[in-house]
Amino acid sequence: MVTPGRIQRRPIAKNVEMTPGSEQQGEADAPLWDYPAPAGSNGRAGSGKVAERGFRSNGDDLATEFLQRIDSLKFWKRGEKRAPHKPLLLLLALGEFQRGNDSISFADCKDRLANLLREFGPNRGPYRPEYPFWHLQSDQIWNAHLASSRKLWSEGSSPSAKALLDAQTAGGFPEPLVQLLRASPRLVSEAAQRLLERHFPETLHPDILAAVGLEIGRQSSSRKARDPRFRERILVAYQYACAVCDLDIRIGNATVGLEAAHIQWHQAGGPDIEPNGLALCTLHHKLFDLGAFTLENRLMLVSEHAHGGRQFEESLLRYHGRPIKSPIRLDHVPGHGYSNWHRKEVFKPDPRPYVVS
Repeated sequence: MVTPGRIQRRPIAKNVEMTPGSEQQGEADAPLWDYPAPAGSNGRAGSGKVAERGFRSNGDDLATEFLQRIDSLKFWKRGEKRAPHKPLLLLLALGEFQRGNDSISFADCKDRLANLLREFGPNRGPYRPEYPFWHLQSDQIWNAHLASSRKLWSEGSSPSAKALLDAQTAGGFPEPLVQLLRASPRLVSEAAQRLLERHFPETLHPDILAAVGLEIGRQSSSRKARDPRFRERILVAYQYACAVCDLDIRIGNATVGLEAAHIQWHQAGGPDIEPNGLALCTLHHKLFDLGAFTLENRLMLVSEHAHGGRQFEESLLRYHGRPIKSPIRLDHVPGHGYSNWHRKEVFKPDPRPYVVS
């Protein structure tokens, strides 16, 4: 268990190789957050009551406090880079909780969380599931319990994956939350919905829920306000046709299977304006949000990680290296800044080779 103690902020040094027990880490391997590690966590078994000490409420007030902490998770910040490590760990833990497991061992979680980061996170490996598993304690909604009584890493440093495995570490929600979530199953759905809405586009929600084995039954009221006219403006800009495949199907006056996609996700601060939007059919919208293709100077580039048979070639590969459909107005073409964000934060590199005709 974790011994409570004073929280200290550790500076992140550039170009310093991280070693187990070190208090500095290199930029390439730095965790994607900038917040204090649980201090007093010296690698020994302890009380494991860090999160419990932070809760001052009960009943409805405790539920409100829990959701507020879900909404205000601490993240590493560098420009507009994504850091979905904590949300994905929490969604994985909520899925386990829904199946009756109050805690999850790091041994069981390590590969599953790394796979989630690989599929739904930015392409900034190596993936370090030990970072969110340990540092989520600083948000006081998570406890990491250590079975070993041996000192496995130095105080104030981040434990390595091997250290957490050697300590037979398990993580889970603090006891007040366990009791609350058991009594209020709807709160599990509310927390999951908030995590999804704040950190991932809607096209990915079903896939993430399936990957963590989580079922949710109600919509959150915390959805970030969006411009309701965005969809109509984007469809008008692209003349009601997919910018990739030119799909244009209507039933009467109703457009079918066509959506307004954000290039830089709304959850990552992308604005509801035409240069940050594309009219895409449902298939290409989903593939775009999964990073199967991206844009560079209006050319569509398909990831070498995307593959398949005849349908893959017809639906995606045939458009590789070709320009997408142009909007009616020149000032509505995709903005370079938004396209750059998508290539760095969503696209699964590298693009396939192509010949410019």
